[in-house]
Amino acid sequence: MVAGGQTVAQTPKSVVQACITAGKVDGPSQPNQRTEQHVADLPSSSADPVEAMAQIGVPGLDDVLGGGLTVNRLYLLEGAPGAGKTTIAMQFLLEGARHGESVLYVTLSETANELAGVARSHGWDLQGVHVREMLPNNDALEPEEQYTMFHPSEVELSETTLKILADVELLRPQRVVFDSLSELRLLAGNSLRYRRQILALKQFFAGRNCTVLLLDDMTAMEHDLQVQSISHAVIRLDQHNSDFGSTRRRLLVTKYRGRQFRTGYHDYTIGRGGLRVYPRLVAAEHHKPLEQVRMPSGLPALDALLGGGIERGTSTLFVGAPGTGKSTLGVQFALAAARRGECSALFIFDESVNTLRTRSAGMGMELGPFIDQGLIRVRQVDPAELSPGEFVHLVREAVTEHQAKVLLIDSLNGYLNAMPDEHFLIVQLHELLTYLGQHGVATLMVGAHHGLIGGNMTAAVDASYLADAVVLLRYFELAGEVRQAISVVKKRGGHHERTIRDFSLTETGIHIGEPLRNFRGILTGVPLPVDAPASNPS
Repeated sequence: MVAGGQTVAQTPKSVVQACITAGKVDGPSQPNQRTEQHVADLPSSSADPVEAMAQIGVPGLDDVLGGGLTVNRLYLLEGAPGAGKTTIAMQFLLEGARHGESVLYVTLSETANELAGVARSHGWDLQGVHVREMLPNNDALEPEEQYTMFHPSEVELSETTLKILADVELLRPQRVVFDSLSELRLLAGNSLRYRRQILALKQFFAGRNCTVLLLDDMTAMEHDLQVQSISHAVIRLDQHNSDFGSTRRRLLVTKYRGRQFRTGYHDYTIGRGGLRVYPRLVAAEHHKPLEQVRMPSGLPALDALLGGGIERGTSTLFVGAPGTGKSTLGVQFALAAARRGECSALFIFDESVNTLRTRSAGMGMELGPFIDQGLIRVRQVDPAELSPGEFVHLVREAVTEHQAKVLLIDSLNGYLNAMPDEHFLIVQLHELLTYLGQHGVATLMVGAHHGLIGGNMTAAVDASYLADAVVLLRYFELAGEVRQAISVVKKRGGHHERTIRDFSLTETGIHIGEPLRNFRGILTGVPLPVDAPASNPS
């Protein structure tokens, strides 16, 4: 091994002594005493073989990291207590143990029994994972055992380092986890000694065919960047407690030397079985050639309004007051696809699956047989428990695994309420619609207006400019009766009928009548006969 231009003998004793010395030095460093860049971190030449990758064992995280972790490097995983660092560390070691690797978990803050309890909660067996406790013994609490002449960094840090490196020499692990750096930081006493201790550990593991993961709970008063500058890659876990609902968790890779990775935040969840990451969707990575094919609704009058139906790879927005029939129109397209033998996916935010089935059956639209066959898949979404990344994952799963050709989001209002703290919801929706369009999926969205009748109705989420087609449904008053009207106000790239037609929902299903040509002002809610004089504004 090369350190600071001097050749150091590869013997356990010399390496341990180098690490302890690096932790004790408290003066200005000399150029020939150490170097912050190890030979293993230098860029490889074109003749070098491709670097091997270690799978981290966390679903979705390898995708974020561009394939996993480069072996024989030192990595930093940081986050507040409870963010999931220990869970990722265990998954990382268990993945190595499954491949027959020797793995070591060095704990400086939790006992082996506590770690075993965490493993049991996830249904894991830690057999094959070596756990080493580096905790103070009971004698450390006795007054006579307290240090009076020496700082703890002069004694405890050296003892801890010696035990850790001795275990490494004995077990020769290929994966090591240190949990956590807060204890080493406190034992070091100052930032200089702490940085040198981490540098010494990095140099010790270099060339030992070992991938090291350091955990940092960020409990220091000031968050320094000492370990970040030394680490080959840095992964940060964030968690946010909203005013209502579950904790939202996000992951960010702030640095990864020599590799391309997915930048930005990625949602993740923690449940039984471990941590799961939902990589941020980038629609440009999923471009596919697409043939324009019309998909009829099964209702001739509705298809006439839409110029023959909707096209694959397009998005359609049904917008109107609550109860006007927006969701029913979406279900109609799903039923038509199921009758053709195609799969549909319905994501409902505002009603239960039983309510949807009962309501549809009351209009002669039986969903049950198609649900049993798997041609219509209904997913009820709990607005208080959803993250944007998890929702995107469910959508992608419906498209890639179940080959869904029609997808309904009911409704955008529920989607917005599920993510009240998301400031870029429209941008995320644009990426999602683009992705679905590139896979030839006909996306149907439901957007509810505020209010029931009148000309000043607005939508909570204005997605009309994102949609390829917009179908407007309105209530209007006529002869002492509340009636409904339907019209297509927008459709990109195709002809559509511009009439306003009568619309109703009955026991036999959806009925679309003739154009309402004898009235004007239908969209205001209070129409007048065509021959009626205009009202005087004064």
